[in-house]
Amino acid sequence: MTSRTLRASRTAVVVLLASSSLGCIDAVLADGQIAATREASSSFNALGDYELARSATQAGMVQLEGMHALRPNNDDALFMLTQGWVSYAYGFPQDEYEEATDRGDDETADYHKKRANLALGRAVFFGLELLSHRDRGFAAAKRNDELLKKWLTSHFTAKSDAPNLFWTGYAWLDRVDLNKEDPELVADLFIGVDLLERSVALDPTHEHWSGTIALAAYHARPSGEMEDAKRMFDLVLEKTQRKNLMAQLTYAQTYACLKGDRALYEQLLNEVLRSHDPDPEQRLSNTLAKRRAKRFLGRSRMADCGFDVPASVPPAKHAG
Repeated sequence: MTSRTLRASRTAVVVLLASSSLGCIDAVLADGQIAATREASSSFNALGDYELARSATQAGMVQLEGMHALRPNNDDALFMLTQGWVSYAYGFPQDEYEEATDRGDDETADYHKKRANLALGRAVFFGLELLSHRDRGFAAAKRNDELLKKWLTSHFTAKSDAPNLFWTGYAWLDRVDLNKEDPELVADLFIGVDLLERSVALDPTHEHWSGTIALAAYHARPSGEMEDAKRMFDLVLEKTQRKNLMAQLTYAQTYACLKGDRALYEQLLNEVLRSHDPDPEQRLSNTLAKRRAKRFLGRSRMADCGFDVPASVPPAKHAG
């Protein structure tokens, strides 16, 4: 090998090493930014402005998708995408879907339902990818309830697993609830239930007892376990000191509605509307609860529960 060839080879090695080092630095910087974004995201629920939250969420989801493209195996990015897409779906497209449904605008309702389904589909996709980083056995385990429960208890054993299970399970359950007319999705309802049950078993306090709220809503269904639902709702109200207004809202929407208990229904929803910022850390979710409570005290939603509503009761308007 000539001296010129040797120098060229050395130069190539130096360039290669430098490029590799820069790549590592970029990866470290990206991971650091993602971790910082996740840590800071907890403050988002302190927002009480619905329109601001909607705009911020839309922009944030685009940013998170970009972060994921840069670091596809980063657990923090996958978690934020799962949490973000399901929260966005519930807070905004589903809210607009309900509004359009109540005013009889089927075309607009269908449009917003499709938007919600796209968001929930993304949430489920990223959630399952996140869970696969612990173990890739989900596809085999989901064949039946017994296998899935065994898989979950074998591979998800720490309190720190609860958030990943909660958001994936919540996205799965919400998608089924939005598409009750789809028998294939309904047949797999147990998957979301099992994920949430495992999350609650590991940490029932996560997201202010939201896992238990979701499970109570599941039990409060036709041919469901209504007394279990009531017990779970009452437990959450006690544990949260009634500060998570989603508990009262969901209690009314499911149990009180299905039981035909108008007094309880109106009591719970009016409590939501009367509550004044019971917990700054839950300001956004409580704002969403107020919007829903106002709507579900409207004529069409009360009629859906079988309650006789005088003609003087106006249709629901925005709240919050």
